[in-house]
Amino acid sequence: MAKNSLRIGILGASGYTGAELVRLLACHPQAEIALLTANRKAGARYADVFPHLAGLDLPDLTALDAVEWPGVELDVVFCALPHGTTQEVVAGLLHANRPDVLDEVMHESQGALAAAIPGAPRVIDLSADFRLFDTAAYAEWYGHAHQAPALQQEAVYGLTELAREAIKEARLVANPGCYPTCAILPLAPLLAAQQIEPADIIIDAKSGVTGAGRGAKEQNLFSEVSEGVHAYGVAQHRHMPEIEQVLSLAAGQQITVNFTPHLMPMSRGILSSIYVRMTPGVSADDLRQTLIERYADEPFVRVVARGVSPATRHVRGSNHCLVGVFADRVPGRAIILSVIDNLVKGASGQAVQNMNVMFGLEETSGLGQQPMFP
Repeated sequence: MAKNSLRIGILGASGYTGAELVRLLACHPQAEIALLTANRKAGARYADVFPHLAGLDLPDLTALDAVEWPGVELDVVFCALPHGTTQEVVAGLLHANRPDVLDEVMHESQGALAAAIPGAPRVIDLSADFRLFDTAAYAEWYGHAHQAPALQQEAVYGLTELAREAIKEARLVANPGCYPTCAILPLAPLLAAQQIEPADIIIDAKSGVTGAGRGAKEQNLFSEVSEGVHAYGVAQHRHMPEIEQVLSLAAGQQITVNFTPHLMPMSRGILSSIYVRMTPGVSADDLRQTLIERYADEPFVRVVARGVSPATRHVRGSNHCLVGVFADRVPGRAIILSVIDNLVKGASGQAVQNMNVMFGLEETSGLGQQPMFP
């Protein structure tokens, strides 16, 4: 049921994804930003942290542990906190920090889930804390046990175009990662249609530096990343199991992908060059037509004209995903190009899109910005 106005909290509002949430929600006709937290910047005016957002009527930043739950009345909370820090926070949000209920949520791995406390906000988590369905896989890839295994059972993986109906009823949405969004959108329909071989998928992805977050890191200094390109997380990037779990569902069988990310000397954007082997009798034109038909009614995913190579500059600042399909010179193979803005469709824009779906709002609300060019 749509509401006239949504009271919104953003936890971790001093990072890049937090700032993008504020930028997008400032243009949303039904959004009221009521709470902004940032531990390191607690007490600061938001305009002092992000001068480009000066002039907006926003609350000052506050420390997360200074917020008195459940006294703050919110309809939805966006968690833009670092990976590994969100599970306990989300459990507290959904269960009003009641020790008796929290004990069940934080430790029970099977059986009935504790019901949400009436009036608890719905939550959209932009970290990786609830993305992996298998808590054992989470522990393997993130180096520690999942802190809310019972709550993980009900989290909805929020790639909007693939999970819209489940998102409508969700109280916890795990917003997808940027690399997975860029790769899954073109690949999932082709696997579902059995037009590409599941055992032969190569994803060669390039991202802007904002994908690494806003924290001070030596490897992200200008002199370290400018005038060069380098691969990282080779054969061990944490987005691999996320990509594989969704593609495996689409294919109806377990899939292992070849995925290598690269850091580019640019602020934002992702371009994925995806190499696939087609099933017998399938052409690159068939792949293209399948994607056109699958996304014909989607506001943010578009297949570009034949022969056009989508570029990150074509989606900068927008919630769009552009996809191009090319026949490879190698018989039976095709090359798929997919581009998104990692901070918008790859993070905050998709989070706002999910909020719109959760509350029965126009899905494009707050997301009408066209790409910035040049």
